Amino acid sequence: SYDLPAFDAARPDAYWEAVRALYPLAPDLKYFNTGGLGPAASPVLARFDEVTRRLQSRVEHGHELLAGARATLARFLGADPAEISFVRNATEGNSVIAGGLKLSAGDEVIFESHAHPGGWYPWAQQHRLRGVVVKTFEPDPRDPAGNLARIRALCTARTRVVQVSHVTAPTGIVMPVDDIARFCRERGIWCHLDGAQSAGMIPFSLHAIGCDSFATSGHKWMGGPLETGVLYVRRDRLDEVAPVHVGSYSGELDEGNGDLRITGDALRYEYGTRTPAAPLGLAAAVELQERIGRERIAAHGRTLASRLAEQLAPLPGVEVLSPVAGPLAGAMVTFRTSVMPYDVLFKRLFYGNGFRCRPVSEEKLNAVRVSAHVFNTPAECDALIATTADILR
Repeated sequence: SYDLPAFDAARPDAYWEAVRALYPLAPDLKYFNTGGLGPAASPVLARFDEVTRRLQSRVEHGHELLAGARATLARFLGADPAEISFVRNATEGNSVIAGGLKLSAGDEVIFESHAHPGGWYPWAQQHRLRGVVVKTFEPDPRDPAGNLARIRALCTARTRVVQVSHVTAPTGIVMPVDDIARFCRERGIWCHLDGAQSAGMIPFSLHAIGCDSFATSGHKWMGGPLETGVLYVRRDRLDEVAPVHVGSYSGELDEGNGDLRITGDALRYEYGTRTPAAPLGLAAAVELQERIGRERIAAHGRTLASRLAEQLAPLPGVEVLSPVAGPLAGAMVTFRTSVMPYDVLFKRLFYGNGFRCRPVSEEKLNAVRVSAHVFNTPAECDALIATTADILR
């Protein structure tokens, strides 16, 4: 159990300091890389430890415990429990979709050029194995409609899949996924979202978005244990995604004729023995977020990101690459400077001053990315800005 004070809009810093106290971060670490790996709070670690120790004491696998965690994640993501499967990370979920859809040589998949390797590589593999054609577009950081227009310009009669990062990893663009899903639905194109950067950063409902599938990692913005992830496949489209791996829990075997009857829900994508401690830890993580308030978390992240962007932009040679306001803006700020190489700036921030950000080499952006989440504070952001200014001077 843990206590949080009532939120007082007149004194928000006291509330966020209490949230910060739930995270056992090293005192000398100023952590701004949730987009890469998010820390787990003490209640999450306690749930993980308690479940592990309890099951080990009885030498049990505890698979029956997964149903409760599945219901919690379904509520959090705006889905039905039958549409939710536990995977190891977003990469595995993306791979299930890429490998499981019935695609042929010449069929086309479209995604943005800022896709993480965990979103890009599964399709590169399908190009190698099945001749699937990969087409990419540069994401528009200024206009939501511009992203849809770029997808529309690439579509042909052979387009079968559109995949977008719900929030792009290099620069934190919140993509207009509702409009993209609607566009795909009207044309019979499968719409898949890589939600590794969105789940836990911003509130949303998968049913409201209307996408066909969604994959996310639990170890980033949701603050779950390592090796946790969720794959969502819309109930009426489950049979269009063949399981890449099968085993116990994927279905039942007719021993008479050897036919495998795949289960009717998303449990088909889970197989074999696993520890329920990780999904239950993830459930504890999202319960903490629900207690804080998902809209409150999103507003806090956007406020800190805006504070960072506004004060970084005037520094010598600095260019902010992320949206800083409007519907495309989230809780990440990526910037670069002509004063020094991005990797040198990253190292001086981290090794000399304890600010853990992320270097961004993708698409030759040569920048530094700052993620702002529930355990980050305005004072910490101001310290990062001041330290960056000192380094650039």
